[in-house]
Amino acid sequence: MKFTKRKSRSIAAILAFSGTVTISGLHKFYLGQPLWGILYVLLSWTPIPKVASAIEGVWYLAQDDEVFDRNFNFGQAVPKTSLPVSSQVESVASALRELDALRQDGLISEYEFEQKRRQMLDQIS
Repeated sequence: MKFTKRKSRSIAAILAFSGTVTISGLHKFYLGQPLWGILYVLLSWTPIPKVASAIEGVWYLAQDDEVFDRNFNFGQAVPKTSLPVSSQVESVASALRELDALRQDGLISEYEFEQKRRQMLDQIS
């Protein structure tokens, strides 16, 4: 029997960010991607999974619920009212600040920062 419980975007982001300081890959197991989770654990002696976890944490926060559901919940959205534009802007602004911190810490390149920044801004346009 397949585990089909709905995945939370915020829990996935928290697990991804926790992977930057503890065991990397927990978010992959949570999202039903155990092979990737195993790969992250196997590579834990390198900085690669920690950097990838940080980037993915920002990516999860930058996605709107519809995109996250399409990627990780088989396209099944929870029926609820949409977020006000100001809340969406605050969410993207917060994710941009975190992304900028990664860039300033040298964990992502200027090019990667600019790519992600444009993706995030396109979501609120």
